[in-house]
Amino acid sequence: MALSNLTRSDKLKVVLKNYGPAFFIIGYVVGTGSVTSMVVSGANYGLSLSWALLLSCFFTYFLLVAISKLTIVSGKTLMFNFKNAFGRPLTIFIITALLISIVSSCIGVMGVVAEVAMEWINVKTSISFLNGPIISIVFIFLLLALFWTGKHKNFINAMSIMVGFMAFAFVITSVIVIKESGKSITEFFPKLPEGIDNTGLVIAGIVGTTMAGVCLASRSILVQEQGWEIKDLKTEKKDARSSMVMTFIISLAIMISATGTLYFQGVHVDNATDMMNALGPWAGDFALTLFTLGIVGAGLSSIFPNLLLLPWLIADYSDTKRDMKKPLYKCLVVLIALSALIVPFFGGKPVWILIASQAISPFVMPLITLFLLILLNRSKIMKDHKVSIGMSIALIATLIFNCYMLYVALNGFLDFV
Repeated sequence: MALSNLTRSDKLKVVLKNYGPAFFIIGYVVGTGSVTSMVVSGANYGLSLSWALLLSCFFTYFLLVAISKLTIVSGKTLMFNFKNAFGRPLTIFIITALLISIVSSCIGVMGVVAEVAMEWINVKTSISFLNGPIISIVFIFLLLALFWTGKHKNFINAMSIMVGFMAFAFVITSVIVIKESGKSITEFFPKLPEGIDNTGLVIAGIVGTTMAGVCLASRSILVQEQGWEIKDLKTEKKDARSSMVMTFIISLAIMISATGTLYFQGVHVDNATDMMNALGPWAGDFALTLFTLGIVGAGLSSIFPNLLLLPWLIADYSDTKRDMKKPLYKCLVVLIALSALIVPFFGGKPVWILIASQAISPFVMPLITLFLLILLNRSKIMKDHKVSIGMSIALIATLIFNCYMLYVALNGFLDFV
């Protein structure tokens, strides 16, 4: 049936079927981690590190296409394919690395959310009895209640709308910044000062939040749940392309906004509250509230899927049903949720903890890319659908990029420590 003959609701269902995984990628990637990494990069370095964003989006596209094709042709998800082909120890190593990324991300995200929410409360209200630990407990209790009752879809949709407003605001702000800054475009790309701390960690964080290992692993699960078949291979390529183009546009807009509003004013970002003026030129007095709503929405909407990802990966590994009512899965969700309370209760710099959590992803990406390259060229698995020479070359280039990012991330962590 032609799309023009469908009702509005049926058209929406078709769009969600064709681009559902893309929406998940955009929603997951453009979250608190992405906003933090891009704002810190723009505020501290202008657009000098935008090359890392461009390359990470470019190479992530090939990984999304590769993972989707492997899942569609084999009928099995990523970790199960890895276990069958390369054994349990290496696959468990990958899952463990992804678990570290999940937990550290929850810790950093909740730290940023609590700090930003407290700043808004202190500036905009006269409430005095609230503090970071209380706010974080309320948020975690809300997420666990939604998980326990299964009534989380409307909540996540509401959070996504808040994030969408923030993303739109950053896009508008970036246009205004370029138009009204009075700076030439070359001034947006300053020379990096020598000996500056944490540059490598920020680069790894930019790449890690875009080319997120956890997000790529979940891509396989979403493709399987989507029910895509061989006939949908073109659709999955369009889906991957759409997700990366939108991710690049929104992330670059955040970076430009931070450059215009923070870098040119000499404001470096070390704390979450330092980021709150990044929307100033467009939102004015409402900037603080809009940024707070966006960060809270992005934070909660990214923590919630993080709570589910370890059970998903275990089910993926064992090729079993993703039944979130299992006692083991419920316990894992609660433990990961409680880990998010570490920064609000014990302190730390959530901005750099969050960036560090994103920078963990490059440590496992070379292995994932290498395994994909091998499996996609195996006739036993791919049958008549082995990847082309061009795609193999693209994956080899992605592998080289990931190895370089591993080197950058390692140096970044050594400098950070």
